[in-house]
Amino acid sequence: MSELPDGVDRRAVAGEERLTTEGEPVYGEPTADGRRVWDAGRSKLGAMLELGMDTRLDGGESVLYLGAASGTTVSHVADFSGPTYAVEFAPRPVRDLVDVAEVRPNLFPLLADARKPREYAGVVEADLDCIVQDVATRGQADVANRNAQFLGEDGLLLAAIKARSENVVADPDAVFEDVRETLSGRYEVLETRRLEPYHDDHLGIVARKR
Repeated sequence: MSELPDGVDRRAVAGEERLTTEGEPVYGEPTADGRRVWDAGRSKLGAMLELGMDTRLDGGESVLYLGAASGTTVSHVADFSGPTYAVEFAPRPVRDLVDVAEVRPNLFPLLADARKPREYAGVVEADLDCIVQDVATRGQADVANRNAQFLGEDGLLLAAIKARSENVVADPDAVFEDVRETLSGRYEVLETRRLEPYHDDHLGIVARKR
């Protein structure tokens, strides 16, 4: 099992070891010793950590989160990271995200389209440490490639690729191979893993900017 980032710990909850972060609860998750349980069944990055993928995160990184939705995962990320820019396209989830950010001064919600980084290029700082991506849209690898501009040297990409968003009928393994190939121009892929049993037809990817 890979080391967890500083700020992410396993705690016994109802007799089971669970990932936790320290922060205000967001989505009705249980708490233990003042810490929030990180539900891997509701979080692709949580699943990557639960499955033992080596995210290379130490804690305290600056992060661009693409596909933040209403804040389930990005709230945990902000609990153990530095400045965290949260991009979400849909206005309704962003309203929830703004509430989540009220008690997290390092979390910056952005109503924008992750496919169009120019929309937020004037807001997001350069030389970030990490991109976390969970966007359910066709062209997920293209989204990661376009946003590589925000990463510093050796910056990390932690992506959850949803096969059905690329092609509903294609074999997921074929979809994932195409995604890896598209990413290879901008990133060195370090590790991949299917995210079952937590998320069907999803591939977790750890990559480093070339």
